[in-house]
Amino acid sequence: MGLLRKKGFTELLTKCLDDPTRFTFEIDDLWRHMDRGDYSPGIGERLLRFNGKLFKNAASLPLTKDEMRLLRDASDADWRDLEPAIFGTLFEQALDPIERRRLGAHYTPRAYVERVVDATIVEPLTKDWIGHQSAAERAIRNGSKAAAIHEVEDFLRHLASVRVLDPACGTGNFLYVALRRMKQLEGEALKQLQDIGGDEAVAHVANISVKPEQFFGMEINRRAVEIAELVLWIGYIQWHMRTRSTVPSEPVLGSSDHVHAKDALLTWSGYPHPHLKRDALGKPVSDGQGNETYFYPNAICADWPEADFIVGNPPFIGGKDIRARLGAGYAEALWSANPQMNPAADFVMYWWDRSADLLIRKETRLRRFGFVTTNSITQKFQRRVLERHLAGPWPVSLVFAIPDHPWTKASKDAAAVRIAMTVAEAGERDGVVRIVTREADLDTDEPKIEFAEREGKINPDLTIGVDVTKSKALVANDAICSPGVKLHGNGFIITRERAIELGLGKRPGLDWLIREYRNGKDLTSRPRGVMVIDLFGTAADEVRREFPEVYQHLLDTVKPERDRNNRPSYREKWWWFGEPRRELRPALEGLSRYIATVETMKHRIFQFMEAEVLPDNMLVAIASDDPFHLGVLSSKVHVAWALRTGGRQGVGNDPRYSKSLCFDPFPHPDAGASARAEIGAIAEELDDTRKRVLAEHSDLSLTALYNVLEAVRKGSAVSRKDQDIRSRGRIVILRELHDRLDAAVLKSYGWHADINVEQILDGLVRLNEVRAAEERRGFIKWLRPEYQIDKIGPLAHRGDRVQLILATKVRAKKTPFPAARLDQARVVLDLMTRAKAPLSAEEIAVAFTSPDETVADVRDVLQSLVRLGQAESYDKGRSFFRAA
Repeated sequence: MGLLRKKGFTELLTKCLDDPTRFTFEIDDLWRHMDRGDYSPGIGERLLRFNGKLFKNAASLPLTKDEMRLLRDASDADWRDLEPAIFGTLFEQALDPIERRRLGAHYTPRAYVERVVDATIVEPLTKDWIGHQSAAERAIRNGSKAAAIHEVEDFLRHLASVRVLDPACGTGNFLYVALRRMKQLEGEALKQLQDIGGDEAVAHVANISVKPEQFFGMEINRRAVEIAELVLWIGYIQWHMRTRSTVPSEPVLGSSDHVHAKDALLTWSGYPHPHLKRDALGKPVSDGQGNETYFYPNAICADWPEADFIVGNPPFIGGKDIRARLGAGYAEALWSANPQMNPAADFVMYWWDRSADLLIRKETRLRRFGFVTTNSITQKFQRRVLERHLAGPWPVSLVFAIPDHPWTKASKDAAAVRIAMTVAEAGERDGVVRIVTREADLDTDEPKIEFAEREGKINPDLTIGVDVTKSKALVANDAICSPGVKLHGNGFIITRERAIELGLGKRPGLDWLIREYRNGKDLTSRPRGVMVIDLFGTAADEVRREFPEVYQHLLDTVKPERDRNNRPSYREKWWWFGEPRRELRPALEGLSRYIATVETMKHRIFQFMEAEVLPDNMLVAIASDDPFHLGVLSSKVHVAWALRTGGRQGVGNDPRYSKSLCFDPFPHPDAGASARAEIGAIAEELDDTRKRVLAEHSDLSLTALYNVLEAVRKGSAVSRKDQDIRSRGRIVILRELHDRLDAAVLKSYGWHADINVEQILDGLVRLNEVRAAEERRGFIKWLRPEYQIDKIGPLAHRGDRVQLILATKVRAKKTPFPAARLDQARVVLDLMTRAKAPLSAEEIAVAFTSPDETVADVRDVLQSLVRLGQAESYDKGRSFFRAA
């Protein structure tokens, strides 16, 4: 790089090869002279003074002759254009795979880094530079070269004052790219200065330069911190030598600590060391899996250095994995220090939330921040973070977003994710969304990705256009949709042969406890033919006495796993599923079938399943046997809604169906009897056609059918194999049925057949708003009124309850709850008699002063009124009551 005499180090290593015992002495001596900046006998010249921090306590390691030869050969190469970011790749590969997964560490490809850095830092700085250029050009036109020079100098001073922070910097890749891009801008300004004022003008700003001290990082791995600082200095020296005619001023390497070895999110009493949790006898407390547990007393958010720009790629750790990856103590401290965050939010969102808070502070210098995250940022718990800031009293706007971007496959164990990129700025602003249109060469360090761009207001789900995130959950859709059961124990799943061994068909009552079972692959491909042991609602003693074979099977295969689970309920009720879905079971009672879809699948397909089949957690079940509902859900109206609201997930980047985002807010059409019958008939035929095709052809699957159907719709060329599927799979018939279904559903909404997707989404958002307003007034268009009204009880007239609560809240003067028990019963019964719907104890207590202290007494009164027959309960005395 021109900092030592050319070939000087190579010659020194050649001497060591002749006498290997000299190596450690020669290298130690070289580093001492580099530290002091004096004459080095080994190199044969006076050296520049480098940096005491790097070489102060340096000690060489002995090498074998072969290792020295490799080092000598490497030194003979030209290192002036070394890519400093290579150190990040080497560091990641050196990490233990388990440690890398625990920390969510991952090397970000250079091209990906540049996209975020350019949008976050370079774009606003380029605008700054254009402003100074414009002013300089006007000055020259007015005949003032001195004023033009002054404008360029001002920009260089501005550039040299910019501070960049990466609060999860790893080995400094983002910081290096930011430095490199800012050095490019500096080079442009120096060239302009040269053109205006010549060498004298450039010499005048010799000490004004973008330097590593402007780039700040935080990283918990100390080795990565040292590499990050080295990467920055190598990059700085490279660009200095390219843009300046002189060597860097001494010391060549600065000694300031601008990359900090610290936790970016938390600090606590005794930081950086967590406290070992001990029991009453002073023994370390285990987490149930043999690991020591720690706690973090008085944990608060850590301070961040002031910066003009924040950029980076925080760890990829899902919200559900934070406790397991980082420890229960750290997770609890994190949630306690960030009460505004939902514990289900991904780890990266804590960086996003903190940056957004800094962006809107009154005295902030922060201009923009940008992060790489997983593409789950558009899903529920991540999106809530964005919604809070984008719609806050001091709004933040997204100015750049790529909602769905491929990750690299260059590393053999690269993170199996799709990513998103977001850049935010304070205020109300439009932005640019890039949509990936082509991706190739993902298994290289230079993947090829092409985009289409759209400009406008960016919504919290990283779209431009209709903002579906404004839609609210509808009461009409309540209590009939749920994910399937979550086992938390593979031993629950058995083959039919094993079920017979355990007594199926022999022991009375067992046919109610061992059921057919389906997961996502069973529906998209072919059923595995497995069954599941479902003991929900039974006592362990009962199972042991009545079905000893079943009990022993679970004792062997499930209990050991459950005993290691952190959640007490999972350990105590080990013979029940982890999530038995209490709310789904009563909804399915009395139905011969229900509607199911796979949570994450390439094609959004809904189908009927027999009621005796238990759905897995990766299925979403809708407790309706009405073919009208199947038809509406299968139409392009609902599919378009689900694609926009549900987001995508996984390496396959398949659409995800979320109950809370896709089903709960979706407004079904208010169709008349004839329209319902028409839609239902088409849906029945569609479902029956698919089932008959799969029954007749064991080599076909739903995914295969819809792959070909999609190709036929697009007019794509199909292979001979696909032609065969087209014929046997009755693809043309499926297409016709879907087209008829789409037309019928669109007509039921009162929409034209040629309506486009954005118009459909806009219509649904508007209809959701109308329905929500109607529900506030008590008018609810139930999907299954015969079940929902009885099940939900007072929610059937939620509007009446809301109006009553509001009325009591706006009274000029509330009265205290009576002290005498007789008066207490009288006022409670009076309120219940006047109410148009059942009330809870909390709602009644609102009518009085000090409702928090009153609610317990009200609940006691309600229980007594029920026992006396003066009131009745909708849910066995737990929540809602009305006068008898």
